[in-house]
Amino acid sequence: ALRRYPSGEERCIACKLCEAICPAQAITIEAETRADGSRRTTRYDIDMTKCIYCGFCQEACPVDAIVEGPNFEYSTETHEELLYNKEKLLSNGDKWEVEIAANLQADYMYR
Repeated sequence: ALRRYPSGEERCIACKLCEAICPAQAITIEAETRADGSRRTTRYDIDMTKCIYCGFCQEACPVDAIVEGPNFEYSTETHEELLYNKEKLLSNGDKWEVEIAANLQADYMYR
C-alpha cells in the first residue's frame, strides 16, 4: 500500500530506494520534478507475482510511504489483477490507513 499525508498528498518522494533494494525487482517507479522542486512519482507499479514479501521496501522508505498492508488474500482470477499500479496502491493505503498507522506506531521503538 502507498500512504498519504493527512492533507491528502502522497508521501512518496520518488527516492527509488524501494525499487533499488527489491531483490525480486517487483517495483517499477517513474518520477518527475514538480514546479516547487520536489519529486513525485508518475508511475509506481508492483508486480505481486514477483514480490516475495520480504519487507525490504518498507524498511528502506525514509518517509513510511510504502507499507505492507493487512491483505493476505492474493488469489485472483487473472494475472493482471496482481499488477498493482499507483492508483490501486494509494486506494489500498487509504482503505487501511488507520490499521497501518497503528501498526507503525506499535513498531516505532523497534525501528
